Amino acid sequence: MSPRVPHIVLNSGTTIPQLGLGVWQATNDETEHAVRFAIDEAGYRHIDTAAAYGNEEGVGRGISGSGVDREDIFLTTKLWNSDQGYEPALKAFDASLARLGLDYVDLYLIHWPLQDDDRILRTWDAMEKIAESGKAKAIGVCNFEPRHLQLLVDRGGVVPAVDQVELHPHLAQLDIRKYGAEHGIAVESWSPLGGTSNSGWGSDSKPNTLLTDPIITRIGDRHSKTAAQVLIRWHLQNGLIVIPKSVHDARIAENIDVFDFELTDQDLSEIETMDDGTRVGAHPDELNIGAPE
Repeated sequence: MSPRVPHIVLNSGTTIPQLGLGVWQATNDETEHAVRFAIDEAGYRHIDTAAAYGNEEGVGRGISGSGVDREDIFLTTKLWNSDQGYEPALKAFDASLARLGLDYVDLYLIHWPLQDDDRILRTWDAMEKIAESGKAKAIGVCNFEPRHLQLLVDRGGVVPAVDQVELHPHLAQLDIRKYGAEHGIAVESWSPLGGTSNSGWGSDSKPNTLLTDPIITRIGDRHSKTAAQVLIRWHLQNGLIVIPKSVHDARIAENIDVFDFELTDQDLSEIETMDDGTRVGAHPDELNIGAPE
């Protein structure tokens, strides 16, 4: 039986399972196995990939090879920055669908905010056209700061349904969450467990220490849960969408086994003290990753 994962209604009217599987840094073969296991054995109904991950084919094979109907699975993929702009974005979306082997995605996201507001707006024009076609049930962004979101809000038209950002107890992103709440934009957490032990890649970033942090492990001991389960529960109880990544069967199953306990007010207060702004990735204003010529 599938776990009872809560759903969030996006501003597009689409409902998204609050907990999903991320597949960053996984090969196509690893991804195919992880997706099939997650869907058939662990009960996931939400998969998150991206063109830049290079594993959309594996995601598509995993979904088509599972025993669950496509319409019962929520799938996200993302537009890479080298394809930003109006016509390039339309072509890139079609290429993603072809690699996935699917007719539509549930959510299509701009992967990173370029340091080029005009190109961001042209890209958003294309995103709206994709949404109008019905081939993406909802559209949104990743790594947008409030000023980037305001650029789209001021433009008029479709407001992003989701802003997917680095978010964990060391980087609680309160400003983005406040902006999202005020404008009907759901916030989704990448690297929700703080990344891996060697994943720091921004100029001020540091490798993850959350999974061994004494506050998190102590709370885990109170509930007979792992540090990862405590962290996932923190995201859920804060109303965030959370997509922990793993290609290991045991961890995939463990990460969704979080609906038989709740963090207490004391637990949440202790975790709140950990927000020190430490990142494992780059700040969106720091890098113009993959910018077109």
